[in-house]
Amino acid sequence: MAELSREQVSQLKKMLDDRYEALRVELHEEVNAKDEHVNVATGEVPDPADSSFANLTVDLDNAAITRDVEERRAIEAAHARMNEGTYGICIDCGVDIPFARLQVQPIAERCAPCQEKYERTHGDVASRGPTL
Repeated sequence: MAELSREQVSQLKKMLDDRYEALRVELHEEVNAKDEHVNVATGEVPDPADSSFANLTVDLDNAAITRDVEERRAIEAAHARMNEGTYGICIDCGVDIPFARLQVQPIAERCAPCQEKYERTHGDVASRGPTL
């Protein structure tokens, strides 16, 4: 594990656990809201604009659920790194990730320079549009 004290690791683990629980609650609420929105979208809609809005709402619900599930998986991966003793060590270059970075982003698996490089080279394919 990186050069983190027991207190620091404990603080970061609590942050991860608290966020994991908050996401559980959010996911529960989002799934319930999605169910309501699906019922509206599939029910009788008197106006095409209402139908479009209902479909958009369902799409936004799906995006929120996907985002939260991915964050929960990242938290689980951070816990796994803690158990393996590799938490706080950059997966690309092997240097210690500063405690200050982990406080802001406890799921970080890369140091800031490697994360910037990763984002430049692995940008979201969907946001770049079609390529040849």
